[in-house]
Amino acid sequence: MSFSFLRRFFDERFLEHRRRSTSVAGFTACFAAIALFEYRYFLNHTWSRDLLIVALLFLAIKLFMRIWYWFKD
Repeated sequence: MSFSFLRRFFDERFLEHRRRSTSVAGFTACFAAIALFEYRYFLNHTWSRDLLIVALLFLAIKLFMRIWYWFKD
């Protein structure tokens, strides 16, 4: 299966929509982790280190990728 065969089915719009939907899904998961962390912290008075690590890891990767693309483009 060659790449030119796939080009007939997947164009730039498809790839752009895939990129955007993946970005929105990532941000939604990050905000859900932050909201759940805050819920457990403020109502149950417990630290959920796992949720905090997931949210901070997402933010660190996003920041690293922005810096990477800024220097590479």
